[in-house]
Amino acid sequence: MQLAGWVHRRRDHGGLIFIDLRDSRGLVQVVFNPERSPEAHRVAQQLRAEWVAWVEGEVAERPQGTVNPNLATGEVEVYAGQAGVLNPSKTPPFEIGEEAEVDEALRMQYRFLDLRTARMQKNLILRHRVVKHIRDFLDARGFVEVETPILIKSTPEGARDYLVPSRVHPGHFYALPQSPQQLKQLLMVAGLERYFQIARCFRDEDLRADRQPEFTQLDLEMSFVEEEDILQLIEALYADIVEKVVPRLRFRQPFPRLPYQDAMARYGTDKPDLRFGLELADVTDLASTSEFQVFRAATQSGGAVKGVAAPGCAGYSRRQIEELTQFVQARGAKGLITVALPEGRQLQTLTVEEVRSPLARSVTDEQLRQLASRMGAAPGDLLLLVAGPVGVVNLALSQLRQEMGRRLDLADPNLLAFAFVVDFPLFEWNAEEGRWEPMHHMFTSARPHQWGLLEKDPGAVIGRHYDLVCNGYELAGGSIRIHEREKQERVMRLLGHTQEGMQQKFGQLLDALEYGAPPHGGIAGGIDRLVMVLSESAQSIRDVIAFPKTQNAVDLLFGAPSPVTQEQLKELHLQVVE
Repeated sequence: MQLAGWVHRRRDHGGLIFIDLRDSRGLVQVVFNPERSPEAHRVAQQLRAEWVAWVEGEVAERPQGTVNPNLATGEVEVYAGQAGVLNPSKTPPFEIGEEAEVDEALRMQYRFLDLRTARMQKNLILRHRVVKHIRDFLDARGFVEVETPILIKSTPEGARDYLVPSRVHPGHFYALPQSPQQLKQLLMVAGLERYFQIARCFRDEDLRADRQPEFTQLDLEMSFVEEEDILQLIEALYADIVEKVVPRLRFRQPFPRLPYQDAMARYGTDKPDLRFGLELADVTDLASTSEFQVFRAATQSGGAVKGVAAPGCAGYSRRQIEELTQFVQARGAKGLITVALPEGRQLQTLTVEEVRSPLARSVTDEQLRQLASRMGAAPGDLLLLVAGPVGVVNLALSQLRQEMGRRLDLADPNLLAFAFVVDFPLFEWNAEEGRWEPMHHMFTSARPHQWGLLEKDPGAVIGRHYDLVCNGYELAGGSIRIHEREKQERVMRLLGHTQEGMQQKFGQLLDALEYGAPPHGGIAGGIDRLVMVLSESAQSIRDVIAFPKTQNAVDLLFGAPSPVTQEQLKELHLQVVE
């Protein structure tokens, strides 16, 4: 038998040398016996970790008591007859064979080595299987995969565009697409009816754990459909991926439908983790009757007071409470108000003298009992309350809820809690800039019976928009689109676009809508984020992308972005301004 691969591990027993030889399919133990093959043994004496070697030998069963049940090849070993070095290796900057903690910057700098680890190999294979499954699933349902351009026109759709200067047309620029949104709508006008694409997308925005400047999404569009058609298709697709590709994970069906306002009220976010409870309680009305100044200031200014009851945490130390306070302050809240409820005490007869809380001097016994009851608390719980503007309260408490779920180990790691969030407002008000903005994007349709509210009361209009969420992440988002020019122009006008500006920026789509555009809708799902959620080991989407950027949008392997030569700038008619 002939083998070739990397030296994963070497063990010298003072005569016999054991080498674990690794390739993309796994490991096998090779035995070098000086009595059996002195020449091969001499080669083994040279071998070190990550050297590339070849071996020719005989496969034999391992001696009794030496079987390795944790290895697929653990019942056999190879006795080397001949061996050779294909390429030596410098000492790697970190252990390839051990799952040790390695600084991420070092991993990114030597990504070609990091990708050799079993963890990264497993993640990339998982990604391959997920994408293949998506293609097979949609192909069987009549979808056609169509590639759309990477160099396209810059149009305002949300984040900043990455711009590409044109050498042939000085002073003019292409943009890298944030998504194929207009293109897939044009494909519906073209009569394709069922389109999909594993699309590369680009957004010049600030990064975090689940964002990259370039990412991959499943892009999908259908003609002659309603919301329910798309939701049923996506539920079937994601359920099929889990069942066929990662059967170790569990999920519940049907996926719940959660109205946007309900999600914000109960969880403070439109992408809640539904693997555990800890729902938020709105106690604004109760807080408004107290003498506690923080509560009164928040309620009188139109803000809110909300909280969550952390089970069994009444014994938290001052240091632990300070950590939680700093946690919410980092998310915009002014502070955290806590109420520690004593254990073994009936809450119906609880008095303020029995609790540890800055509220104790500002509320009555009855107000305290009402507060505990409204928050669904039990003896021994710690009430965590935030007061302030509604948006700040929701953000701070939604992330505090997630943090407490992590600390208390409430989320089942093998459960995928899928849900659809529906009934989003079509617009949201940007107070800083004094204008309406689309909640999703400007091509999303309003509910049919609400078009009359568009100019009268934009904030009351509900969009035909839906998101798929899972375990605290948004996995996909889409909508039923506007397919009539008159309605599309009304939305653009509300958002501040002039007639001339509409035609200049969106003329290709507006013109197409006048040529028999069918009703249509679609959805886009993040491939990177989906694979991250399905992976056993990924901590961010960088762990499921072969060559990612850092959180500062830097490629440490290639050293990009980097300066270019003056000759290149001159060709493009560009000048760098310091």
